[in-house]
Amino acid sequence: MLIGIPALLGPELLAMLRAMGHGDEIALVDGNYPAKEQAHRLIRADGHHLVPMLDAILSVLPVDDAVPAALFRASVKGDPLLADPVHHEMEAICATRAPGRKVVALAGADFYLRVRSAHAIVATSEPRLYANIIIRKGVIYPPENRKS
Repeated sequence: MLIGIPALLGPELLAMLRAMGHGDEIALVDGNYPAKEQAHRLIRADGHHLVPMLDAILSVLPVDDAVPAALFRASVKGDPLLADPVHHEMEAICATRAPGRKVVALAGADFYLRVRSAHAIVATSEPRLYANIIIRKGVIYPPENRKS
């Protein structure tokens, strides 16, 4: 355990988040996602749901602000115009932790392609379908260069 670090973030995940560079992406996926098959690096978060894991990760991981989009979610039945309640929950966490950064819904095939190229996948036990999100890591600015 560490002071100020959410207990959901185990040592393997913390090391992975720390090792990621600017522009690297990490995917958080639900319990039905074929994570083992698609991951370059797989972190198991068995027993944990996706939304609290997303909140914990975004409490320590900066979101890229140098690109137009840095947060991407899966869509219902491959249709980016559809959203389930879990998507609204993910968007609310992102709005709090990464203000001003929109969560972009991707069609099924586009989402799967992006996950396959991710630096790592965190496989949760989230039971809800389409509960998948990708985060592109940003930078932590030195105090004198911080964006407002």
